[in-house]
Amino acid sequence: MSKPELLQQLSPSLWELPREYKPGMLVPARIVATEKLINSMDEAVFEQISNVATLPGVVKHVYCMPDGHSGYGFPVGGVAAMDLEKGVISPGGIGFDINCGMRLLVTELTLSDVKPHLEKLVDALYRAVPSGVGGRGLEGLSRAEFERVMVEGAHWCVERGYGWQEDLERTEQWGRIEGADPGSVSLRATERGIRQLGTLGSGNHYLEVQVVYPEEVMNTELAEEMGITRPYQVAIMFHCGSRGFGHQVAADYMQSFSRIMGSKYGIKIPDRDLACAPFSSPEGSSYYSAMNCAANMAFANRQIIAHRVREVFSDIFGKKTAAAMHQVYDVSHNIAKIEEHEFDGERKRVLVHRKGSTRAFGPGMEGLSSKYLKTGQPVIIGGSMETGSYLLTGMGSGSETFFSTTHGSGRVMSRRLARKTFSGRDVHQRMLDRGIYIRTGSFSGFSEEAGGAYKDIEEVISAATQVGISRPVARFSPIGNVKG
Repeated sequence: MSKPELLQQLSPSLWELPREYKPGMLVPARIVATEKLINSMDEAVFEQISNVATLPGVVKHVYCMPDGHSGYGFPVGGVAAMDLEKGVISPGGIGFDINCGMRLLVTELTLSDVKPHLEKLVDALYRAVPSGVGGRGLEGLSRAEFERVMVEGAHWCVERGYGWQEDLERTEQWGRIEGADPGSVSLRATERGIRQLGTLGSGNHYLEVQVVYPEEVMNTELAEEMGITRPYQVAIMFHCGSRGFGHQVAADYMQSFSRIMGSKYGIKIPDRDLACAPFSSPEGSSYYSAMNCAANMAFANRQIIAHRVREVFSDIFGKKTAAAMHQVYDVSHNIAKIEEHEFDGERKRVLVHRKGSTRAFGPGMEGLSSKYLKTGQPVIIGGSMETGSYLLTGMGSGSETFFSTTHGSGRVMSRRLARKTFSGRDVHQRMLDRGIYIRTGSFSGFSEEAGGAYKDIEEVISAATQVGISRPVARFSPIGNVKG
C-alpha cells in the first residue's frame, strides 16, 4: 500500500500530513507508527484523519495511534482536541460503543493453581457473564433506577455491593463522569440498555484468563506497584462498553446533527460520518450529557462483570482468593472529555475526542488517584485472542498527543474479509492446541477475531514506546477466553 506523497517522517515512529495535503485542513494530521505499520495502513486512515483536521475549532494537531484503521468518521485510533467555544463535538469522534474500555484484575493464583481447573473456570465465567448480541444482565431494573446508573456509574454498583470502594479509586474518572443528564437520552436508548448491565456483548469483546510469564515483565518496579508480584501470576482482563445503549445514543445524535449542522450552524464536512454540532450549542451540550450517561453505564457494566468474576473465583478457589482479587485499573476508550492541556506555555481547557484511543496521563498529573501518582496511569492494551495483551503506563512526555496512546493491536482486515479468510473452527482448534480453552456462542465471531485479522501488537507497542507516549510494564498471555 503506497504512502501519500506529502506524508513527512518526523521521527522513526512519527509521521505528518501537512495542512497542504487537503483543502480545508486547519491543523496538521500526525500518525504514530513504525515504518512497517505505516506501510500497511489502510488508505482510508490518511483520508479520515485529514478530514478530522478540517473540523471547526480543532487545535494544535490531530493524531492517529499505531493501531489505527478505518472507522466511521474518525479512524479508529483517532485523537482530536477542540476549542470549547469555537469547536464541535462529533459522535464519529467518539464511536458507537461509548466508553468501550478495558479492565484488569490480578489474582494471587499462579498458572499451576489454575491449570487443573481451567475448563471449569472458563465454563463458569461463560455462564456468569452473558455474552453475544442478545445477552441479558441484571433483571428487574426500573427506568428510574437505570437513570440513576446513568448518573452514578460504577458508584451505583459499589453502593449495592457489586464491588469495592478500592475499585472506584482504580477506575478512570473514579467510575463516574459529571454532567450526565438522563433527560438527554431517548426512550429507545433506555429500552435497549436497561437489561444489559453485566453483559459482555459481541464482536471484539471478550473476557480472558491470562498469565504473566516471568520473562514478560518489562519493568519489575512498576509491575509490583500494580500488583504483579509473582512468577506465572494469573490475571483477568476484559473488554466491553455501553452495549446497545451507547450505540443508540450515538445513532440518535448522528441523525440529529446531520439535520441541523448545515442549516442552523453553517458547518460543512467532507464526510457525513463526521456529523457534528458546536460544543457550546444546545444540541452539542445535549449530546455531551447523553454521552456521559452512556459512559457511566459502561463503567457500571464493567463493575458488575468484575463482581461476577470474583464470585466465580470464590466458588472455585475459595473466598480468600476472591478477596485478594484487586483491580489494577479500568480505562476508557471511545469518549470525549474536557481536560486541561498546555498550548504555547499556557494551560487551556479543551474537549479531547479519543476514538479507539486511551488516555495515558503521566506521573504527577491531576486526575490520577493517589495509587498511581508516582507511576503514571495504567494503560491496558488488548491484543487479539490468539496473541498477548499489554499493561503500560502513561509518561510525562505525552503532551503532544494530549496524553493519549493506543488502545489495542488494531485490525488489518475487515470483519467480512476475516470471515472469508479464516475458519472459525480452525481458529478454535488452533487455540485449543496451544492450551487456550475457549467458550463462544459463535464460530463466525471467532473467524472475525482471528489473530491474522489484527496488526502485530509488538509493533504497535514499539511505536507508542518510541514516541514516548507510554511505556510497557508487562505482557499477558491468554490461557482461557470467553468470547463475545
